[in-house]
Amino acid sequence: MTARMAAAIVALVALAGLVVQFAATLDQTGSVAGTLWVLLRYFTVLTNLFVALAFGWVAIGGRPHPRRLAGVMLAILLVGIIYGLLLRGLLTLSGGALLADTLLHKVTPVLVPLWWIAFAVRGQLRWRDAWGWTLFPALYLPYALLRGMAEGRYAYPFIDVAKIGIGPVLVNAVLIAIGFVAAGHALVWIDRRMARSG
Repeated sequence: MTARMAAAIVALVALAGLVVQFAATLDQTGSVAGTLWVLLRYFTVLTNLFVALAFGWVAIGGRPHPRRLAGVMLAILLVGIIYGLLLRGLLTLSGGALLADTLLHKVTPVLVPLWWIAFAVRGQLRWRDAWGWTLFPALYLPYALLRGMAEGRYAYPFIDVAKIGIGPVLVNAVLIAIGFVAAGHALVWIDRRMARSG
């Protein structure tokens, strides 16, 4: 299998998850605009959108950008890890909602790293990239908090200021940030080791 074919599979899985999630949410809201507004609340949805775009670009023959793809990979890994540690089992899902949950939280967080291991260009990552990759989650946090405060509904329970208070929310944010930066540095180290060995 070529890098482009594998990237197409990754992009299509992410896109399928987004489409199924859109349909499931549309059944609840009854409005396309309302559905889009609801879905754009979630880091999971935004990250899978980035996955679909980044890997779709590779699939149609666009030049892979190692640092951009690595950043997308870190973000989708964060989705999978946070889901597994903090969110799994909180909701009882069925039908399309369950399928979307599986694709967006479980399948893409596995497929993206597998693609990176198999096909990514080695030796292009820099230590400062580990800090640059934090821009997306760093921008997401105030966005999610402001939306939650305005709407009275937060995207995730670990950032729900109304229920757990601002102190625990900030602690959670700092812990996630530390883990994300550490994972970024680990990724650069792995990339350099793989470049030297192969």
